[in-house]
Amino acid sequence: MYSISLDKRTIGLNFDPDGKAYMLLWAPHAREVEIIVGENRRYPLKKKERGYWHAALDGIKPGDLYSVLINGKNSYPDPASLMQTHGVHKASRAVDLYDIRRDHQWKGVPPEKLIIYELHVGTFTPSGTFDAIKRKLPYLKELGINAIEIMPVAQFSGKRNWGYDGVLPFAVQHSYGGAEGLAGLVEACHNHEIAVILDVVYNHLGPEGNYLEKFGPYFTGKYKTPWGKAINFDDEYSDEVRRFFIENALMWFRDFNIDGLRLDAVHAIKDMGPKHFLRELKEYTALLNEQTGKNHFLIGECDLNDVKYINPHDQCGYGLDSQWCDEFHHALHALVTGERKGYYADFGDLNLLVKSFNQAYVFDGNYSAHRKKYFGTKTKGQPGHRFVVFSQNHDQVGNRMLGERLSQLLDFETLKLAATAMFFSPFIPMLFMGEEYAEENPFLYFIHHGDENLVEMIRKGRKREFRDFHKKGSPPDPQAEETFTRSKLNWDFENDSPKKSMLAFYKKLIELRKNHPAMTGLKREKFQANRVDGRDGINLLFRDEQGLLTALLNFSEKPLEISLPEFAGKNPEVLLNTASVQWNGKVSDNQPLLKTLANGEIKAELAPRSALILYGKS
Repeated sequence: MYSISLDKRTIGLNFDPDGKAYMLLWAPHAREVEIIVGENRRYPLKKKERGYWHAALDGIKPGDLYSVLINGKNSYPDPASLMQTHGVHKASRAVDLYDIRRDHQWKGVPPEKLIIYELHVGTFTPSGTFDAIKRKLPYLKELGINAIEIMPVAQFSGKRNWGYDGVLPFAVQHSYGGAEGLAGLVEACHNHEIAVILDVVYNHLGPEGNYLEKFGPYFTGKYKTPWGKAINFDDEYSDEVRRFFIENALMWFRDFNIDGLRLDAVHAIKDMGPKHFLRELKEYTALLNEQTGKNHFLIGECDLNDVKYINPHDQCGYGLDSQWCDEFHHALHALVTGERKGYYADFGDLNLLVKSFNQAYVFDGNYSAHRKKYFGTKTKGQPGHRFVVFSQNHDQVGNRMLGERLSQLLDFETLKLAATAMFFSPFIPMLFMGEEYAEENPFLYFIHHGDENLVEMIRKGRKREFRDFHKKGSPPDPQAEETFTRSKLNWDFENDSPKKSMLAFYKKLIELRKNHPAMTGLKREKFQANRVDGRDGINLLFRDEQGLLTALLNFSEKPLEISLPEFAGKNPEVLLNTASVQWNGKVSDNQPLLKTLANGEIKAELAPRSALILYGKS
């Protein structure tokens, strides 16, 4: 079995605390391997067991350019390179991880208290760098955010990409600011009491600059994925591939002090071995936490509605700390937009959103017409922080042909209703950058590849994907710089009253979510969602020792009156009315929203497409 150090990275080019350089490279089929530094310095590597090559590299210092020469013929970047200042095809640049490390005392944010903000480095700010994000941290802190989730930063070809085309998993994208820039951002976030979650891709590599197969069997033909061959987690030589990616995760935690990893499409990680890669990754994460006293965590994106991904190891699970819950999004989106194509065909009924509030999964063993099979597992016993919910994210916006955000699909009142539904679920809420002020710029699919044949293939693929939507136009050219530029957030809304009102509204929602005692802990056993008398309303009830909090949601185009027998004798207080003029609505703050009948029954009056938050003490 391979040996992984919790204290330091051991693969690739590394420096010891005294500044001496060492190289450990896996190339099991190579006959000879050399490291070329600069233009002519050569360091032959010696072969070790299990296909590894190693050497001490006297004279190499941080900042030097180097490449790996295989069999005296072709040279490539280091598969474990930490920096590629000249792109994915050129030499790697040596980086000392001891220079990256910071002396953090930060211990993190408890999972049940997370308020996550997903962002893309290149489009979050005009300059698209880590340093530029640092200047926005006071804004995020004031908004109430306590965690940012950064879309992938592993080196990809060109200067603009979503990040899921990364080809050098250890190298931080140079156009964003490289390894030093990311380390500085993490330190600044922690100084603002904001955790950092990094999106990583362990199910495939991008199409341009992917040289891993030149070194060894990193991929296997046993399984098929949407991107081609699967990464080799269970075939011949898989031990060393597993080590490569586990070392990657530990580096982000230990050397960059990243709090958590969001694991892209874990259902596409193919592993039929006796111990799934995800379980082993969680075991090493737990060992690191035990050694450091910190709380690094793993969030999976999964399309299977299978609790084995989040079940603990003693229940035969993989032990991931949480997972994205797409079905909450689908149930909410289909309901408020009326869209029914694709996977939205299974959704649109108010009862399904009620079920997602209560069970997270909508399909938990019932029949899915879209999938044409019974689908999913039960979530009973899973705490609320096992699920991350959202009304928007990069996938659900960016994978639309025109990249429309909800602000382009919904009116202002329904936007506030959707946000309230998301924040008042018993799960971890996540915003997509810009939604807090109703950003109108799209988030489009964009690339910057150097291979014109590849670019043309992607253009044609996008046109095929959206052939049923061509009456709305053609997909924007993903290679065009304009497509990328159009996707940048527009921060100039100082004189835009609706946007300022939406931002203030989100601040209020987050304040209630973070600070109200009935909302703390994400205890699903103290929560219940109910449909209102078969009508287009939902009553979300949270109980605490002092009283009862409810979020009443009206999805109808008409006013809705809701009886509140639970609040009899509790003298409920209105905490928030989304239809209030305070939030750019039409209902006066002087207008009574509650009435008490002679028998003590309390009724609430909701405006169309609105939400009302009430709290009554026992």
